Amino acid sequence: MPLRTPPPRSPIAHPDTPQALAAPDDDASRLRLPAPVQRQLLEVAHRKLLQRGDSLFLKGSAPDALFGVVSGSLRVSVVAPSGREAVIAVLEPGHWFGEVSLFVGRERVYDTCAVDATEIAVVYADDFHHLVATQPQVHMALTRLVCMRLRQALAWIDDAILQPLPVRLAHRLLTLDTRPEAPDGTVGLAVSQEDLAFMLGVSRQSVNRQLKLWQDEGILRVGYRVVELMDRGRLEGYARDGGDA
Repeated sequence: MPLRTPPPRSPIAHPDTPQALAAPDDDASRLRLPAPVQRQLLEVAHRKLLQRGDSLFLKGSAPDALFGVVSGSLRVSVVAPSGREAVIAVLEPGHWFGEVSLFVGRERVYDTCAVDATEIAVVYADDFHHLVATQPQVHMALTRLVCMRLRQALAWIDDAILQPLPVRLAHRLLTLDTRPEAPDGTVGLAVSQEDLAFMLGVSRQSVNRQLKLWQDEGILRVGYRVVELMDRGRLEGYARDGGDA
């Protein structure tokens, strides 16, 4: 299938986007691209705006671009033949994705949908391949990103097979990309209990029960489509050993 011709370029709204998208030194930051590489991508990127519920692309669509979340958030999911949806991830600002399909030249294997109003940086295939071919630092950064995704996927498989729900849920909360820290020191995750249940392959009731236990312990606070982390250190203890240490 031929790639579509890129439309006239619409500049990205924020010239300081790489700094605005910088992440803390945690699990989420390892899936970010270095600021200099982000700048090179944004120099050739096109701007795309999505409203809540809009699709960016669907499973089976052509690998025509690399994407970066500038603002808002996207839900990444797959749908089984039975119609059951499995949410793979929720992507927030600073997250770049779509590079695997571009490297292998194969169709997309998941759906993406805007959780709320979202701005996307779109680097079309021709620009992507030119940067990869001519800029070693871009090639290395994207290769590292692919390797980190593989490492994370293998860790999730290990969790699903070997670990109890509290460990799996704590680990997933800690690896989700985070919103900026609030004035009271909490960190908000733009994810619903239903999303978490789909990600872990368990019932919403099981997730709700564990989140309420942690809320009673002061580890987090549950809101509408958001989980606020209040004590990251204790949650990390659950991710390591179920909180028994």
